[in-house]
Amino acid sequence: MDLRDRESQQRLTESLRLLREELDIREDFPADVLREAEEAVAAHRLPGTDLRDLPFLTIDPPGSTDLDQAVHLARLPEPAGGFEVWYAIADVPLFVAPGGAIDAEARLRGQTMYAPDGRISLHPEVISEDAASLLPEEDRPAFVWHFRLDAAAVVRSVTVERAVVRSRRQLTYAEVQADVDAGRADAQLELLQEIGLLRIQQELDRGGASLNLPRQEIIHDGGSYSILTEPALPCEDWNAQISLMTGMAAARMMIDGGIGVLRTMPEPDDGALGKFRRQSEALDHPWPEDLPYGAFLRTLDVTDPRQLALMHAAASLFRGAGYTAFDGAVPEAVVQSAIAAPYAHTTAPLRRLVDRFVLVICASLCAGEEVPAWVRDALPHLNALMASSNQTASRLDSGAMDAVQAALLSNRIGEAFSAVVLQGSPPAVADAPGKQAPRLSGTVQVTEPPLEAKCYGELVAGERVTVVLLEADIARRRLRFEVKPTDAR
Repeated sequence: MDLRDRESQQRLTESLRLLREELDIREDFPADVLREAEEAVAAHRLPGTDLRDLPFLTIDPPGSTDLDQAVHLARLPEPAGGFEVWYAIADVPLFVAPGGAIDAEARLRGQTMYAPDGRISLHPEVISEDAASLLPEEDRPAFVWHFRLDAAAVVRSVTVERAVVRSRRQLTYAEVQADVDAGRADAQLELLQEIGLLRIQQELDRGGASLNLPRQEIIHDGGSYSILTEPALPCEDWNAQISLMTGMAAARMMIDGGIGVLRTMPEPDDGALGKFRRQSEALDHPWPEDLPYGAFLRTLDVTDPRQLALMHAAASLFRGAGYTAFDGAVPEAVVQSAIAAPYAHTTAPLRRLVDRFVLVICASLCAGEEVPAWVRDALPHLNALMASSNQTASRLDSGAMDAVQAALLSNRIGEAFSAVVLQGSPPAVADAPGKQAPRLSGTVQVTEPPLEAKCYGELVAGERVTVVLLEADIARRRLRFEVKPTDAR
């Protein structure tokens, strides 16, 4: 989808500006934060442990400059075989003084936020895009996780320590996938694929699930906005498995050490599972009774509009995620249900607040040292800080997408579109005697352009309908459709 209408562009720009105001997005850094960041960069010293002989590489979207992770892989000798993984994570704590101006500002922000008209960073750029970023051919401080895996890629040992590293290559996912598909992948990329696929199988074996939705990205070229929708590449999943493995190892370390902060999520309840099963039947891709939902999700071809709609519907199974901090008694609920294991956020400290604390906890536990008091003092507050930040980021993402979609369709009022009903309209019941019942409505997945929206009319889940665009309000960031009268029941 592409938007080039000048008037709609102007209204969209204003809508996005107001969205940031409504959400009270902190954009510019205060002077004391910038000053402290410059001083921290000038004063920092690299760790004593030197791992610059390991040829790390990074894999990120094109144009990325805030590089949190770098990886190096090796095969262990036969007869036992197996693998060795070194995973370097940016040493953000080295640049953030506990209780200082950067620390205080980062707690207010919670995470880096992404908007169509610019990124709002968690840390000043001199840290996040330079001194702490694992840029190629630069010596950088890092927390280095060292794994030894067996031949099935099961973790047999893991340590983490601070060290200086030097990335040799900065790759994009598209470059990695192109090399693998063309048969010209080097040993590192071949190992990434091999280990990634083995870890995916372990995820399935333990009952985990991944919501592999296509990327839906708003592109702004300086003159116009467009929405790019494309499926995730296989290599993104392989790379994500290294991060997931690290998060699981961090969680296990903290549970064993009796202190930490976990990322938890409850199992989906029977009602959510039943609804999703009905949706799968309505969308002509029924979920077999004997197949775990995680395995079923991996059968979906998101290039098919109906299976894409089903993958979106599966988001209802991934609700209730939060953070659980503890210092002493380990809580009963420690599992992240989609991963089907205890898990912690630890691999994105440049972009997410909580990871900075998890890294310090794990490095301290691994070294047999006391966890610093400033980390312990922060633990009771991290859940609320991250929950607030996640809510703001979610509202920014959805609001921006709603605004852009409304702008893209703003000149198509009255046009008809093919759609599939995702959520049928409930029976109309008046709130009080003599009061008119609310208008019937449900949710539809429009086939082209691919988007989900509210639709008025009597709707039955799974039915294919023709809908007419009633409203595309850029200022209110709202789309509304009505089922075409000939399709009304």
